[in-house]
Amino acid sequence: MASNAIVGATVPTTKIAFIGGGNMSQAILGGLLARGQSPNDCFVIDPDEAARAKLAEWGIAATAVFDERLLLADSIVLAVKPQMMKAALAPLAGKLTTQLVISIAAGISVDSMAYWLGASGGPEQKKYAHIIRTMPNTPALIHAGITGLYAPPGVSLSERAAAENLLTAVGKIVWFESEDMLNAVTAVSGSGPAYVFYLIEALETAAIEMGFSPNDARLFAGETFLGGAKLAALSAESPAELRVKVTSRNGTTERAIKHFESVALKSAFIDGVKAACARSRELGEELGKD
Repeated sequence: MASNAIVGATVPTTKIAFIGGGNMSQAILGGLLARGQSPNDCFVIDPDEAARAKLAEWGIAATAVFDERLLLADSIVLAVKPQMMKAALAPLAGKLTTQLVISIAAGISVDSMAYWLGASGGPEQKKYAHIIRTMPNTPALIHAGITGLYAPPGVSLSERAAAENLLTAVGKIVWFESEDMLNAVTAVSGSGPAYVFYLIEALETAAIEMGFSPNDARLFAGETFLGGAKLAALSAESPAELRVKVTSRNGTTERAIKHFESVALKSAFIDGVKAACARSRELGEELGKD
């Protein structure tokens, strides 16, 4: 079950650190700076020299390897690939106290991160409790993203508000009560832009094959998807209802839709999204705690 953002939550100015300084981190940081976040209160670890140079242009300190300044942050954003998560967290194991950890990586569960960040002691690892798992998408790069968030029991309202402050800087957010829904979010919106690009690519190719120049094909395909998405977002009618309005009986659109249905295009698309969800779960199982 999903829920909206906390209404009326206030978030004080905080120190924010990122492990990983790639495109998504830069998008979030750009949104935060536009809101008035001081670059002096931001810190990033990234081995890529070009990423560090870009951040330096914004006045944000960045290093290639682990630095104790990371421990001074109020919030630490994990912006690394799932395959790199365990190694990225190793220098922090047992060193965190009350810092909020916010993951934007696919698949890796809160439980695995809590285990890797925990302190050794007794027969079992003591798990770290202050973790929120999120899944933004690449339209965050233009501050038009949407992010799903999950916080386990025990995460405070102020910590949830801190996560909201971070992710609303690049788009809309929705909270989910079940962590498993983050795998569905990954499949629908995290991977979703690639589906859109795939279909734009197909429409562009069809246009070229019917005589469009490459430039005109790209313009018509892109503007058609952009306009259609805006219309769907602003209309009170469902996408199905809007489609029916465009589909005249015995017309050109009907011919195309009938062909799509004859090759089970919609079913194949739905199956593909479900396959992405399954892969997100698999990543958690393959890369999760030992």
